[in-house]
Amino acid sequence: MYKISTRGQYALLIMTDLAELPENTFIPLKILSHRRNLSVKYLEQILIQLSKAGLVTGSRGNNGGYRLIKPAHAYSAGEILRALEGDLAPASLSDSNYFSSAGNKSFWQEFEDNINHFVDSISLQELVDRNNASPDYEYCI
Repeated sequence: MYKISTRGQYALLIMTDLAELPENTFIPLKILSHRRNLSVKYLEQILIQLSKAGLVTGSRGNNGGYRLIKPAHAYSAGEILRALEGDLAPASLSDSNYFSSAGNKSFWQEFEDNINHFVDSISLQELVDRNNASPDYEYCI
């Protein structure tokens, strides 16, 4: 079976953080690191992969940091996860040793198709909206 790594999960969190910023606003690596309680080095590795995939851009200097390249609605959860995880498949469907019968191969192909359809149907903006609708915390005075 296939599991989404913590890197993939953090990539989605980081991208939602960037999506909540005003358009074309850079956020420093240290602030992102503090916000998610991640080491700067670990976060930087994730952002480098996101940058290589063309999902974010970075800038150095006083007003530097990272930002999204496109509007949040133009990203899918699937493309973000694939940037860190590669293909979202349980195993190589061409591996004949793994699939002992056509029925099993058909099942796993349908499984892969459904997983990919689901993650591709959720936009980054939808994740932001869901987070804002049900925050993980509650303020009490």
